[in-house]
Amino acid sequence: MSFSQLGLSPELLRALEDAGYQTPSPIQSKAIPACLEGRDVLAAAQTGTGKTAGFTLPILERLSRQPRSGKRPVRALILTPTRELAAQIGESVEKYGVHLSPRLKSDVVYGGVKVNPQITRLRDGVDILVACPGRLLDLVGQKAVRLDEVETLVLDEADRMLDMGFIHDIKKILRLVPGKRQNLLFSATFSKEIRELAGTLLNDPVSIDVAPRNTAAESVDQSIYMVEKPQRMALLTHLITHHQWSQALVFTATKHMANRVTQHLQKAGITAAAIHGNKSQNARTAALSGFKSGEVQVMVATDVAARGIDISELPNVVNFELPKTPADYVHRIGRTGRAGASGQAVSLVMPDERGQLKQIEKLIGRPIPVASAEGFDFSRAVPETPDEREQRPRGGQRRQGSGQSRNGGGGGARSGNGGNRNGSGNRSRSDGNRDEQARPARRRRRSGPRTVDNSGNR
Repeated sequence: MSFSQLGLSPELLRALEDAGYQTPSPIQSKAIPACLEGRDVLAAAQTGTGKTAGFTLPILERLSRQPRSGKRPVRALILTPTRELAAQIGESVEKYGVHLSPRLKSDVVYGGVKVNPQITRLRDGVDILVACPGRLLDLVGQKAVRLDEVETLVLDEADRMLDMGFIHDIKKILRLVPGKRQNLLFSATFSKEIRELAGTLLNDPVSIDVAPRNTAAESVDQSIYMVEKPQRMALLTHLITHHQWSQALVFTATKHMANRVTQHLQKAGITAAAIHGNKSQNARTAALSGFKSGEVQVMVATDVAARGIDISELPNVVNFELPKTPADYVHRIGRTGRAGASGQAVSLVMPDERGQLKQIEKLIGRPIPVASAEGFDFSRAVPETPDEREQRPRGGQRRQGSGQSRNGGGGGARSGNGGNRNGSGNRSRSDGNRDEQARPARRRRRSGPRTVDNSGNR
């Protein structure tokens, strides 16, 4: 089957040819005709299968058949969970609609940036609006945009929107759009929650499932390295340099760890950038742009920040830390092996992550082979450098003679956020007293006030 058989206009076919697309993917060949017929659609497809084109192309086709001039109302609304995904969908709309005449006007709105420029852009109206739910409701509240003429509503990455707690925002938006409209719901899986949402949102939908639920892409070569915690940084650096990876996306469980890994790679001479929720939108955009262009060799990301990132032919994904849920493992490795291309997914698994590994293997239905790192001596103890040690706030640092063993008992444990001293999260009395005694001298040396929270962190 070719795109010309799907009922698309010559202008859209020309744009697809410009982009180098020749044959529609399974999700495109099934979703595009159903969308063009005006049917509601419930589609499950893994990341990298081309589902963005599966809904943007028919939207462009249908709206171009009845163009409007003057102050355009929003006729197609596409909701997404993350800023990066919203930006990429916006780019796809522009790319596919470049040859339409008259051109359809589109825009993208999300939080993390100033709202006034978005209000200004929306004054003359848009045909297609791509939005994150929170910022969209802000704009509605400021009367910068109306949704009472929406003809097509798209919920993309619906499973992730539910995971991120957007269900209440979605319900508010549903009350703002017309009751009579086309609804397109795209998700990586058909979970129970997704089916419940579909039951309230969709009217006699066409159900499309082009991949088994929660399975990893067959085009991804998966492997694991069993490694002790102090060796992880060294092993990651070794894999990148030994295999001469030109591009790799590294996942961490926390923002703090993403920063630490980035700093370690930079000191090893590897161009790296971090992307997570604490970064400004400009910093996230710059990091993603540098990664796509090849200026940045390694991008280190948390799950939420990386959701929806579409890198053409990304060769390598690394799980520096295993995700909290097995389904997130599938989402992570789905960043590579996209659109039929091959890819490699590597996981650095510590002994205390064996339980998570078993759950992942159970979900994907097969064991993940253990790889050997040529040239890396796993038997050699690799001590952590100061930069690799978990960075504690100054008041929480362990001092010699405090009576606490580094490895013994609960006093040596530490949570991932860097704030807890022991298993209960409380500071020891001896440390607390010592800090109180040292405080007057410190105050004489400091010009400004200093704040101590209830846990003793500064």
